[in-house]
Amino acid sequence: MLRVAVVGSGPSGCYTAQSLVQRDPGVQVDVLDRLPCPYGLVRYGVAPDHEKIKSLQGSLRTVLEDERVRFLGGVRVGGPGGLPVERLRSLYHAVVYCVGAATDRRLGIPGEDLPGSWSATEFVSWYSAHPDAADAGFLRGVRSAVVIGVGNVAVDVARMLVRGAAELRPTDIPQAALDTLSASGLTDVHMVGRRGPAQARFTTKELRELGALPGTEVTVDKADLALDLGDPGALPAVQRRNVEVLHGWAAQPSAAAERRIRLRFFLRPVELLGDGDRVGAVRFERTVPDGEGGVTGTGRYEDVPAQLVLRSVGYRGVPLEGLPFDAASGTVPHREGRVLRDGAPSAGEYVAGWIKRGPTGVIGTNRSCAKETVTSLLADAPTLARADLPADPVVELRAAGVDPVPWSGWLAIERAEAELGARLGRSVVKLSDWDTLISTARVA
Repeated sequence: MLRVAVVGSGPSGCYTAQSLVQRDPGVQVDVLDRLPCPYGLVRYGVAPDHEKIKSLQGSLRTVLEDERVRFLGGVRVGGPGGLPVERLRSLYHAVVYCVGAATDRRLGIPGEDLPGSWSATEFVSWYSAHPDAADAGFLRGVRSAVVIGVGNVAVDVARMLVRGAAELRPTDIPQAALDTLSASGLTDVHMVGRRGPAQARFTTKELRELGALPGTEVTVDKADLALDLGDPGALPAVQRRNVEVLHGWAAQPSAAAERRIRLRFFLRPVELLGDGDRVGAVRFERTVPDGEGGVTGTGRYEDVPAQLVLRSVGYRGVPLEGLPFDAASGTVPHREGRVLRDGAPSAGEYVAGWIKRGPTGVIGTNRSCAKETVTSLLADAPTLARADLPADPVVELRAAGVDPVPWSGWLAIERAEAELGARLGRSVVKLSDWDTLISTARVA
């Protein structure tokens, strides 16, 4: 019997486990996660008001409830206090790392570390109830916010900043975040890209949602649209539809609204300016197309007032102690999913998901990525299965001081979140701190 550990219970980890049990009737899979809750970015990265995408948890749940799959939460691998990679490898015939891209890219400009300047990842973690996040006073005294980036995550955070209590109350957003967003005095959100509308990475569906927000006006500068080069009709379908939506907003007369989202293009951030002890504005340089798909600076600058700055310029993988790491790409070196050490495949070590290919693609991209890795693993299985292993890895984990949260523990958390929602007159409301999550899971 082949025993495999999958580290990470997000889409890539679940799709890896699913592919393994579908293709090998004798395999046993343990899905490990450092959190006591499964589903990764589907639970902690999808905006609360995107119920359709969050419903993907149902299909991931089916994988984790398979009789040959076991969920082991609260298991940290690598790093301080974590189970060493070498020790984990000794408990399984193979280990597949599906640990994603856990941090964000930085701007690399002066003032980036001023109070009030955050990554979009940190803000998303807060309103998604990630136990590592805390209310850092994101919205305290904030009237104007700047979101740097024009992808779907940027659209998500811009939308969440102006959402009202009536729209958020039916979601699973934690109560503290709901109260904070509802009481916010923010009136203006600037979403800014250094290139033009035709190069923006948001999808049309996400973009259009901004125009349907109650009490919110969306504005686009006609001059920004005029800078785009080429025939809009020659653009790929998504970009063409995006540009059409933006042109529609630019043509609308100004309307009275409580809040405004201003979409800006051809502005490159060069510095965050302080106001007292926190950020007070973002200085941008106006850019123009360079004729080769990029932009060049003009030497003209514009300061946009902001007491909150969220950078949304991409995710990045981080090293996992004990595994090789390519700092340039933010990934683990591999060949068809096999981890490479000094250029050669390392027996029994594999990767899938963003830590394998970088933060590219959509959730469904993880299926084909996982299948490639599983194909490599099963090709190696006859050799890997010869190793003698302990009877049950959980016994060894407990001996090493790690007490995994079983699936029943996660179900106890689910019940507690439903009960909390009922007490608050809402639906499900997420628990958001480590102590509560762990103590709830241990009662199971």
